Amino acid sequence: MKNKSVKILITDDDREDLELIEEAFLREEPTVQIQKFTHGKTALEFLNASVDQDLPCLVILDYSMPEINGSEMLLFMKQNDRYNHIPKIVLSTSNAPIHIHECLNNGATDYLVKPNSMKALQTLAKKLLAFCDPNQS
Repeated sequence: MKNKSVKILITDDDREDLELIEEAFLREEPTVQIQKFTHGKTALEFLNASVDQDLPCLVILDYSMPEINGSEMLLFMKQNDRYNHIPKIVLSTSNAPIHIHECLNNGATDYLVKPNSMKALQTLAKKLLAFCDPNQS
C-alpha cells in the first residue's frame, strides 16, 4: 500500500461513528486519506465531481441515513460504470435480513454489522484496508 495513495470514502449520519471509524483506519494506516460525509447526497455529489484517478479505493456506507440511505447510494453507484471497480461495504447497526439482501442486490461487496468495541473496529479496518492493496487483487 505504500506506493499508492489510499483514499476511503465513509458516509454515516452518526458523527461519533464517523470519527471512530476514521480513528481505526488511521491507527492501521496513518497515511490513509478519509473523506467523511454525514449525508448520502453530499457523498454522491463528491464522487460525481471527482476525476477517475481521485476516486476512493473503498466506499463504506451506513444503511440508515437521511435523504439517501446506503442502499439507495449503492443503486446510484451501480448505475454508473465508473464505480464498478470500487468495493462498497455497508457498515450498519442493523442486521435485518431485508436490509442485507437489499444492499447486496444493489451492489454491496459486503454487509457488516458495526463492531461494539474499538479493538474489533480496528481489526475490521485492517481487514477492509486489504481492499485498497493492489497486491491483494
